[in-house]
Amino acid sequence: MPAAGLVAALVLAAPAAQAQKATPAAMLTANEIVAATGAAGLFTPLIAGVVEQAKVLFLQQDPGLAGDLNVIAAKMRQDLTPRMSELSGEVAKLYTERFSEQELKEILAFYKSPVGKKLVVEQPRIADGSLKFAQDWANKLSDQVVAQMRAELKKKGHAL
Repeated sequence: MPAAGLVAALVLAAPAAQAQKATPAAMLTANEIVAATGAAGLFTPLIAGVVEQAKVLFLQQDPGLAGDLNVIAAKMRQDLTPRMSELSGEVAKLYTERFSEQELKEILAFYKSPVGKKLVVEQPRIADGSLKFAQDWANKLSDQVVAQMRAELKKKGHAL
């Protein structure tokens, strides 16, 4: 999942390449970047989630449909899996809109390098650790802010 954060950061923060139609070579390179970064894997739960939401909708109407819905949902998840390429293709297109063909080649070279491969592996761990730290930090800060506000309100005569 954090690889997507990196992908999103690169896509959103990068200066746009000159407005031009992506060449087939640029699209191929962009698709390779999507594969190398694992960005496509971030979307894997989407199909299962959409199918599950639809299944729950029908189960709320008639819980007796559970058996048939489980069979139908399993087949639908399998049948819809090829549509994941639509998402990967769109991410690749976003890359081609923001990076020149040469820049795409340089990005791909980085992700194919040992340190680029390591980044793809380690980025989820770094993001998870960062989120955990940030959550703990925010909780401690919240406790401090509440205590400080309480103290300030007491100074003003409010009984809390």
